[in-house]
Amino acid sequence: MGKGRATGIGFSAVLMWSLLALFTIGSAPVPPFLLNALCFGIGGSIGLIWTLRQGFGVLRGVGWKVYAFGTVGLFGYHFLYFTAFRLSPSAETGLIAYLWPLFIVLFSGLLPGERLRAAHVIGALIAFAGAAVIVLGREGAASSTAGLTLAFLCALVWAGYSVLSRRLGDVPTESVTVFCLATAALSVAAHLALEETLWPEDSLGWAAVLALGLGPVGAAFFTWDIGMKKGDIQLLGVASYAAPLLSTLALVAAGIARPTWTIALAAVLITAGAALAARASARVRC
Repeated sequence: MGKGRATGIGFSAVLMWSLLALFTIGSAPVPPFLLNALCFGIGGSIGLIWTLRQGFGVLRGVGWKVYAFGTVGLFGYHFLYFTAFRLSPSAETGLIAYLWPLFIVLFSGLLPGERLRAAHVIGALIAFAGAAVIVLGREGAASSTAGLTLAFLCALVWAGYSVLSRRLGDVPTESVTVFCLATAALSVAAHLALEETLWPEDSLGWAAVLALGLGPVGAAFFTWDIGMKKGDIQLLGVASYAAPLLSTLALVAAGIARPTWTIALAAVLITAGAALAARASARVRC
């Protein structure tokens, strides 16, 4: 698989994540960890179907350390993210959590065979400014030190998981199936310990849960794995800032949010940052 195709497949995860907020709103009043368990269960089931092509023997050839790494990455990120917003449901928390694309760009410079240019970093910072325009424009409660710290840790966890996936290039993407199923099991435990059980109220709610499991909290992790292992990691990192913009546009289209000038400004900044990173990546290939 070529680098350009893998990058495109990886970016499909960003497109799916842009629907996360819309479908999450539709799934109310299901609490976060129960929703996590349901969605990752669906995502793991997709993985089992995907794995049928190669046979389940491909999963037996993966070491337990890889499975532990993947489970810590998926469950650890979501656990820290949900807990951060429980402690500090503020715009600042969301912005700090969105440091992960910038961290991916910076951490990629430590990978063998990767060349990090100044334009990659500048592009990531410009795109981050675009995300900041959107996130800080939302209303939220007061922030707390504990919540902000956990948000920072969740950004580090997801960036670390994404970049280190590059070092596991020989591990088949089918291994994400086990990551998802293990995350679903741990989410059940977290739900039973921390939450009250609430199910979707109607068929639309269940449809939103199914859509989440099929896309943003399911197939997205498989396509992201391909992008991180075989695609342009710096370009994907910067392009990931399109997620909060596209997410906001999806809410506007659904009538949940209203269009504002801040969305237009964010679009310009994120597009400019991604274009700068794409140009830098093209120079590296040359």
